[in-house]
Amino acid sequence: MNKFRFLMLALIATTMLLVSCNQGGNSSNGALSSSAAEKVYVAPGEHDEFYAFVSGGFSGQLSVYGLPSGRLFKVIPVFSQDAEKAWGYNEETKPMLNTSHGFIPWDDSHHPDISQTNGELDGRFVFINGNNTPRIAKIDLSVFETTEIIEIPNSAGNHSSAFVTENTEYVVAGTRFSVPIPQRDMPINEYKGNFQGSLSFISVDPEDGGMDLSFQVLMPGFDYDLAHPGRGASHGWMFFSTYNSEESHSLMEVNASQNDKDFIAAVNWKKAEEYIKEGKFQTMPANYAHNVYDEETHTATSTMKKEVRVLDASELPGLVYLLPTPKSPHGCDVDPTGEYIVGNGKLSSDLTVHSFSKMIQAIENEKFDGEAYGIPILSFEDVLAGSVKQAGLGPLHTEFDGNGNGYTTFFISSEVVKWKVGTWEVVDRQPCYYSVGHLMIPGGNSRKPFGKYVLAMNKITKDRYLPTGPEVTQSAQLYDISGEKMELLLDFPTVGEPHYAAGIAADLVKERSKKIYNLEENKHKYATTSDANVKVERNGNEVHVYMTMIRSHFNPDNIEGIKVGDKVYFHVTNLEQDYDVPHGVSMIGANTSELLIMPGQTETFVWEPKQVGVWPFYCTDFCSALHQEMQGYVRVSPASSNIELSWSLGED
Repeated sequence: MNKFRFLMLALIATTMLLVSCNQGGNSSNGALSSSAAEKVYVAPGEHDEFYAFVSGGFSGQLSVYGLPSGRLFKVIPVFSQDAEKAWGYNEETKPMLNTSHGFIPWDDSHHPDISQTNGELDGRFVFINGNNTPRIAKIDLSVFETTEIIEIPNSAGNHSSAFVTENTEYVVAGTRFSVPIPQRDMPINEYKGNFQGSLSFISVDPEDGGMDLSFQVLMPGFDYDLAHPGRGASHGWMFFSTYNSEESHSLMEVNASQNDKDFIAAVNWKKAEEYIKEGKFQTMPANYAHNVYDEETHTATSTMKKEVRVLDASELPGLVYLLPTPKSPHGCDVDPTGEYIVGNGKLSSDLTVHSFSKMIQAIENEKFDGEAYGIPILSFEDVLAGSVKQAGLGPLHTEFDGNGNGYTTFFISSEVVKWKVGTWEVVDRQPCYYSVGHLMIPGGNSRKPFGKYVLAMNKITKDRYLPTGPEVTQSAQLYDISGEKMELLLDFPTVGEPHYAAGIAADLVKERSKKIYNLEENKHKYATTSDANVKVERNGNEVHVYMTMIRSHFNPDNIEGIKVGDKVYFHVTNLEQDYDVPHGVSMIGANTSELLIMPGQTETFVWEPKQVGVWPFYCTDFCSALHQEMQGYVRVSPASSNIELSWSLGED
């Protein structure tokens, strides 16, 4: 009997151990545990505590999630056409996707960052980079829409962006790939010494957020990967990670990994401003688009700029210094105090932490270890604050919780590691599934992180979700970091590849959110703000329809006199002035998406009828109990027809 009891107890103990292991060694640690479910539950009608703005990578957009629930609220089109919202399809927003290469309705969006005041997130704007065709976009958080996009000349692979200084003086845009500047026909094998990188500083108007390409810094022909701003004592500096200090151009996985150390480039942008004032810059011919959406006219314009101010780092003392950093650093992260700059060397097992105060002292004492193209290289030992030793495999990115802890992702060992700032001691680690890239702590790129959560963004999901063929969803995982140990709370799928995210307390944003567009302030060129102004006009083969919409009809809803070969512009104004009453409109055969028009807004689509007949249009967005009745007809006659234009509403 005693032997039987012993075997039973052993079996129970083994079972409990297996369950504990499957939940990460702690019954409170699994994503399926009841305590985790309680922590992410947001009751019906209640709001999430944080907004998370998650980049869409190859989808070219920005997704808005709530934390801790993981609920998707909106997909904001940025460098992408969006059929749901007509972004890049309607006549008002097509100019937003103009570039020096023409209309480019796609890009690879990577790194969002939120505007700051005094080093704290202010919730006004989100900035994000286009990596492929170099661009920086601004999203206005009063409307959650893209309102400005500026193309970056002299750049290729705009990766180390878009990161803002602590008063949003600048948004930076560093090239990933070095290229001939200015571009020219030359042999690729003459790369070394002839190719250059550029670091762009885009100024931001403190009142309306308007962007302007203020200046560029020409750099050696390395690859520039990521960046973060100084803050506090280091305000006025921007730090960029670099790799390929070998200046290789082929078989990069081998040839760009030879040196034991690459660099973090410390750029003194306040010194750059001094050089600009002194006139110590070159004005270089350029050709780049600056696209602005005007909320009063509800219309975007695209302007081609023709020159840019350039500072050559090799010729201007004190502008740039190079901090040796092992090895092929990816992330370049600055702690909330501004004292510590973390280099996440992809091919190093240690995290290298530089000291800003030691850097300044080394500069003052000229503790240099050579130079690269005229730029001083600081002595590694003289700027080193410490190292987080043997923390994991493949470190990529670090963020901070504001309580003296750093959190770093390790791509190869698929984990998030927590360590103490100052002692460099590893205090916790939690697995990710699988191949984690970036991570985000709300406010982590600021003087005052909100802490509480880490959001890990994973490249692969494998068996975490139901299978969907060869390609499975991208993924994010939410960890509670309010205690000593991290706790996995939630998995949720993401739209596109989530390269990076920016998080902010919801209370800083939601009170600024616009509910309607005031009809009295609508200055759209073709706005029709009352039914009395509805009309249809012909100018040759162009026809302009000035239309209104309101629950539950269009005015006009019957139009005749349109001919095959006409180009018909529907300028449609939503007369509603109630929150969350958009209307849609779509026309059979229109070579565009539907329009989704917010209350008080005007949008335009073009229709070119190819066949005679009577063709319907209708509301595409459910708006009332009589949504189905919100429709109309256009009569199309032969091109030779003499039928005059006519339009009506409610007539037999």
